[in-house]
Amino acid sequence: MARSEARVRTDRPHRYAKQLASHLGRRSTTNWDEETGVGSLVFQDGTGSLTAADGALLLAVDADAEHLARLEDVVGRHLVRFGAKDELVVEWHRDTGEPGTTQRKAEDTA
Repeated sequence: MARSEARVRTDRPHRYAKQLASHLGRRSTTNWDEETGVGSLVFQDGTGSLTAADGALLLAVDADAEHLARLEDVVGRHLVRFGAKDELVVEWHRDTGEPGTTQRKAEDTA
């Protein structure tokens, strides 16, 4: 199993974690414990965790290497969408030392 982690700076980590767990729970198994500030995600191809820390939401995903980028994208893309007003950026770092994917609000092209 490969692992990737991201530290997303936000003043509202509990809110975003709860929203992310609720939303992703429609297609996978999730839980969120408001008291401990910890949650889990169970996908078909891997698992994930959410931890509300002081000033940040800590994310982790574990999967076979072939599925890691997809799980990074699923978790990161949804979080960025929820946090569009706060312009959240999710930058993943893999346990292999190689950079993971990055999700951020799309630039408006007018």
